[in-house]
Amino acid sequence: MKKYGIIGNPLAQSASPAFFNNKFATEGIDAEYIPFEIENIEELPGILKEHPELCGFNVTIPYKQKVMHYLNGISDEAKDIDAVNVVKVTHDNNGDAMLHGFNSDVIGFTRSIEELVRGKHCKALILGTGGASKAIAYSLGQLGIEYLFVSRSAGEGKIAYSDITKEIMESHTLIVNCTPLGMVGHGIDQCPDIPYEHIGCNHLLYDIVYNPENTLFLQRGKAQGATTKSGYEMWYLQALASWEIWTND
Repeated sequence: MKKYGIIGNPLAQSASPAFFNNKFATEGIDAEYIPFEIENIEELPGILKEHPELCGFNVTIPYKQKVMHYLNGISDEAKDIDAVNVVKVTHDNNGDAMLHGFNSDVIGFTRSIEELVRGKHCKALILGTGGASKAIAYSLGQLGIEYLFVSRSAGEGKIAYSDITKEIMESHTLIVNCTPLGMVGHGIDQCPDIPYEHIGCNHLLYDIVYNPENTLFLQRGKAQGATTKSGYEMWYLQALASWEIWTND
């Protein structure tokens, strides 16, 4: 039996095990999808040794960049993004595992948002600077949308949450939450600390969190008249892209 999986911490919020195991059952695929909730990325070699049938795995918080140290190859797109969320496992002539990294987040995000932003939004705020945010930035660049990173502290190419002014909010009508705030396991009663009072009907708030679908971030945006979209479709589309990566020769 072939095995696939996901590494991250925490994984209680992940819909991937249920999605893929249901897919395997309904399509008669002799495979299993396993969640590997690990405390440290250094546990990865042990997982590979313990599960030689592992053909591929997804990568989620907080290992999308840390996993790159263990890869034998990486796609050009994932290299540009500097984050990996899909790893395909092959074996060399000696039977040693060879890991090849890809990024399907950019595929899922782009396909789920392009119709909503075309001709409507030209500037965006990206909340958070982790691995997922890099895929979002790459996608927005491909869509011709200027973006500004927001983090807990200001630095090169990013501003602090405390630096967000009314003018910035009014000019950046697309706001994408790339933090885990609001996610199951990360405090569903929390949301990014932005001035929601400056959000209006011209704004689109997109949360890459998909569990729950209606996060506090989206609720507060909707209360101000904004269009909102959860990360569920992004997750679903990137999951399908993961399967294509694992099964295409």
